[in-house]
Amino acid sequence: MAAFERTRTRIHSSLLTLVLAGAFSTSVWAVEPFKLRDIRIEGLQRTDPGTVFASLPFRIGDTYTDEKGVAALRALFATGLYKDVRIQIDGDAVVVVIEERPIIADVSFIGLKEFDRDALTKSLKDVGIGEGRPFDRALADRAEQELKRQYLTKSYYGAEVTTTITPLERNRVNVTFAVVEGEPAKIADIRILGNKVFSESTLMGLFDQTKSGWLTWYTKTDRYSRTKLNGDLELLSSYYRNRGYLEFNVESTQVTISPDKQHISVAVTVNEGQPYTVAAVKLEGDYLGQLENFKSLVAIKPGEPFNGETVTQTTRAFSDYFGAFGYAFPRVEARQDIDRATGQVTVTLVSSPERRAYVRRISVAGNNKTRDEVIRREFRQFEGAWYDGQRIKASKERVDRLGFFESVEVDTVEVPGAPDQVDVVLTVKERSTGAVTFGMGYSSQTKMTLTGSIRQDNFLGSGRGVELELNTSKIGRAVVVGLTDPYSNEDGVSRRLDLFYRTSRPLSNLGEVYEFASEGGKLTWGVPVAEFDTVFFGAGYERTKITETQGVPNNIFKYAQAFGRSSVSIPLTIGWANDNRDNLLSPISGSMKRVNLEFSPGGDARYGRLNIQAQKFFPIGSKFTLMLNGEVGAGKALGGRLYPVFKTFYAGGLGSVRTFEGGSLGPVDNTGARSGGNLKVNLNAELYIPVPGAGKDRTFRLFTFVDVGNVWNTESNYEKVGISSLRASAGIGLSWMSPVGPLRLSWGKPIRYQPHDRIERFQFQIGNSF
Repeated sequence: MAAFERTRTRIHSSLLTLVLAGAFSTSVWAVEPFKLRDIRIEGLQRTDPGTVFASLPFRIGDTYTDEKGVAALRALFATGLYKDVRIQIDGDAVVVVIEERPIIADVSFIGLKEFDRDALTKSLKDVGIGEGRPFDRALADRAEQELKRQYLTKSYYGAEVTTTITPLERNRVNVTFAVVEGEPAKIADIRILGNKVFSESTLMGLFDQTKSGWLTWYTKTDRYSRTKLNGDLELLSSYYRNRGYLEFNVESTQVTISPDKQHISVAVTVNEGQPYTVAAVKLEGDYLGQLENFKSLVAIKPGEPFNGETVTQTTRAFSDYFGAFGYAFPRVEARQDIDRATGQVTVTLVSSPERRAYVRRISVAGNNKTRDEVIRREFRQFEGAWYDGQRIKASKERVDRLGFFESVEVDTVEVPGAPDQVDVVLTVKERSTGAVTFGMGYSSQTKMTLTGSIRQDNFLGSGRGVELELNTSKIGRAVVVGLTDPYSNEDGVSRRLDLFYRTSRPLSNLGEVYEFASEGGKLTWGVPVAEFDTVFFGAGYERTKITETQGVPNNIFKYAQAFGRSSVSIPLTIGWANDNRDNLLSPISGSMKRVNLEFSPGGDARYGRLNIQAQKFFPIGSKFTLMLNGEVGAGKALGGRLYPVFKTFYAGGLGSVRTFEGGSLGPVDNTGARSGGNLKVNLNAELYIPVPGAGKDRTFRLFTFVDVGNVWNTESNYEKVGISSLRASAGIGLSWMSPVGPLRLSWGKPIRYQPHDRIERFQFQIGNSF
């Protein structure tokens, strides 16, 4: 209770005090209003007096009242700086006695393993628990409870959190959160009850959450989460409804935990209902005079089982088509009229385009490192133009394909008070764009092969790429520096500069010792000619030296005789690329096609070199992806000269024909040397399979592969060109987007080979392959 009196009556502040002070303002404790002659502040140690005076609702010369005293208490406590506040009346003066809250000197954690310490410290500081902040016991208690709740979300049901406050000199405290995490509770059993049409094992294959297994130590999918379980139940419902069971229902979900809080059992009871087929599909509403075009978008087929996925696909396609005409918020509903007696359903699509809208503003969020312009230049929707859903979708895909972000989301927001305007907000979540890549192989011939590179695809957030590649093995070394500017001018022309030094040695059984050493550079421009098409032009300079000590292969000996051991070439390049893959790192759909012609009309080496590659990804259902890759390379000498031996093609190894040693395929001359060829064929097929227990993580996949290919020298008769001389292999592998770059492991077996071929069944690489 607050008391005001002309003698030294104290007012103690608390929530109860504030309430009572208002309730008893006319009681015997009340103070008659008086003119204020002086205001004094006592008890301050760190707070500036001005902070206190700024919170007081009265000044010297004002009339002081009980109401103003209560308002002063409320205002001072609202600052959060004070543990206690008392107001004393001394004659015609008001004395404000302050007891400051202690200041937090340090926040520490003991036993914390599951959460990142720095991230947790930052989160606590954001809510007021941090070094240099006033200590509030209530905030500390809430922080303790929130930390316990976070442990529960990660299945640590036995986790204990204790908060210790240690007083220090100068009114400071240390705050320590001591955690005993224990072990996370794991799902011991998941049962589905009431299913008759589909087996329990089939339905369990839909769930992201699983029982403990051989891989759950990594995927952590055996940790129970109510949110994830709800997602799994949605998948279960979708599975049934996509197969005609329109009235499928999850009747109950029971979750039990063992007494030691280490094991969880989940039982899901379902009611499948009866299956329905589609009797008819009707369209009602306003279709902007484009009824036939909308009909062509309908994916629902009469006579087939009802499929909720095709209904969603159709309504989404309708919304997107409305968006192409500027209608940002069309209303599209699918009404289902069920006839239980016949087991049929009529689907009626009711559409209303609502109103057209302009895009007032496009904003970008989440790009803490990447500059706005890097993202905005990928947009195909412009501010001030009609809303175009297709252009916005294309913009999102282009930003996603940059490879700088883990996720890209686009939201369309209505502008308050402006029904014909919308704002487009693109939110990104950045990922690390720097990578240190490493690759290694081993065989009895070349022993250890090491490759590595340092790459930053988004240097200083500018969108420019910087790359340093180093590799070394028994058969060669390379140093390559690459600089890429994807937008060297306003027209989106890209520019890339490569500087290189390479040496290569033969793969041979007879002990030859010779080496190619090439140095030079190349400048390439890429001119966009369509949404997914780019034409490339380039020019370079290359100087190659052949060193020898003994046993040089015949073709190299002839070339050195004709042009000497050192030759210069001026390679010019022209090419075309079309790339509409949905993601450059882990694609599941789309294709990539590339044609590149390199020719050197001047210098010592005169040649033409053509390379053609096509790659296609086919999604198979919702889990599998088939990749087909084909590559053909051909080279020819110009001006009656010999084809340069340092421009030959090689095959074998990752990115080519696996299970054969890298660069080992091709002609073998009468000295036993492998020096490549001027004709190359490479065909690959991969079927990507989700890793059991990894859910829908597309960056972590198993695959099976079949590779076919070889290299020939059409200027010699070492091996006849034809299908009979193709090499082939098959095997299994693992693809993972690891923290240091794309990791690919493969183990296989050659299925078409020759006795002199070099086999390397296990290979791995961190870095891109094809």
